[in-house]
Amino acid sequence: MGSLKMKAIVSSLTHRAGAWIVSGAPALCLALGFGLGTPAAGVAQELFAPVVQVNDRVITAYELSQRMALMRLLGAPGDLEELSLDRLIEERLQQDAAREIGAEVADEALQAGMADFAGRANLEVDAFLNALAQGGVAAETFRDFVSAGLLWREVVRARFVSRVQITEAEIDRAIALTQPGAGVRVLLSEIILPANTPETQRASMARAERLANIDTLPAFAQAARNFSVAPSKARSGRLDWVDLSDLPPQVAAQVLPLSPGQVSPPVPVRNGIALFQMRDIQETGSAEPEDVSIEYATYFLPGGVNAQAQAARIRTEVDTCDDLYGVAKGQPEERLVIDVLPVAEIPADYALELAQLDDNEISTALTTADGQNLVFLMLCGRTRVLPEDVSREEVSAQLRNQRIVAYADSYLDELKAAAHIEYLDEE
Repeated sequence: MGSLKMKAIVSSLTHRAGAWIVSGAPALCLALGFGLGTPAAGVAQELFAPVVQVNDRVITAYELSQRMALMRLLGAPGDLEELSLDRLIEERLQQDAAREIGAEVADEALQAGMADFAGRANLEVDAFLNALAQGGVAAETFRDFVSAGLLWREVVRARFVSRVQITEAEIDRAIALTQPGAGVRVLLSEIILPANTPETQRASMARAERLANIDTLPAFAQAARNFSVAPSKARSGRLDWVDLSDLPPQVAAQVLPLSPGQVSPPVPVRNGIALFQMRDIQETGSAEPEDVSIEYATYFLPGGVNAQAQAARIRTEVDTCDDLYGVAKGQPEERLVIDVLPVAEIPADYALELAQLDDNEISTALTTADGQNLVFLMLCGRTRVLPEDVSREEVSAQLRNQRIVAYADSYLDELKAAAHIEYLDEE
């Protein structure tokens, strides 16, 4: 069952606003013991053949195989080729953005970044590079990986830091929400616009910018019925009450300042762009948790939306997440994944669904990105830790970072929508 927990190792690695930081880097030392690192079969036969063109530059088969080897060492779950290629494409776009503003990474900063990364595995840089080499990862691959993250930080700092102003009122409200007896729940409506291709992403972002100006409940409800691709469109986008702490941080950060009737800026989610309207907000009289870890199960049913009948049958067979092991017995391990993750590290679309579930409840509202599998999503349980005293400076920094991350993610989505990205044949 340990292999099912490995997503936690790379969850912060794949965050686009700071992809080179890995909270679980010490697990690298364990992974090396299994002799991993040989590039997977199926990448381009010629080592330096281009596999993707991104604007005026290419990604080679060698770069892809190296990134896959690194991801494998870090225990990344899922399709390593898809994950690695997505990150390399994003890094090309981030590097282009850095070039436009003249941003560079000094050698001293690069060395410090590499040392910080290696230090998370309790290793010096040289020892860390030797460990990577044992898994087939070249030192240049690691340097490029760290450099890309540092460059993007410079871009984000230059474009957004000065734009983010946290008011005293926002700090007061955030502090109030963390005090014992001041838990908060919100009543939201949502619109989820498709963004699974560059074309739909571009069109949806333009539409989202217009819809963000809505200032009445009926108008938002009508827009949800007309444009949303979420199951909630049948309810005019209306969601049930949800604890603020159960929402993904990037969503909570955007809805926290809203008054009833106001609409959030566009929030990027996986293969989509989300908008939220505040309908009501209440204090619950219970302590707001400082952090929430969620255990949840994802069981993938082939057939996409056509697998709803099978999902309905499984609902009648399971009472807890552990029951899914019996359902999945004899099937490939990747069909059933049970994770325990902080809310911040759960994919936003999963987190939004889980926020509306009680223990052992199930959602079948989602499919995988390619639409080939229905996601049977089950909440196993939540772990809450009550907050300790916090300072105004800490709260301000947290709010600022959340907002900067949201801006950075939106900007990267814009870059992807505007880019020329061509997947080249391997023949």
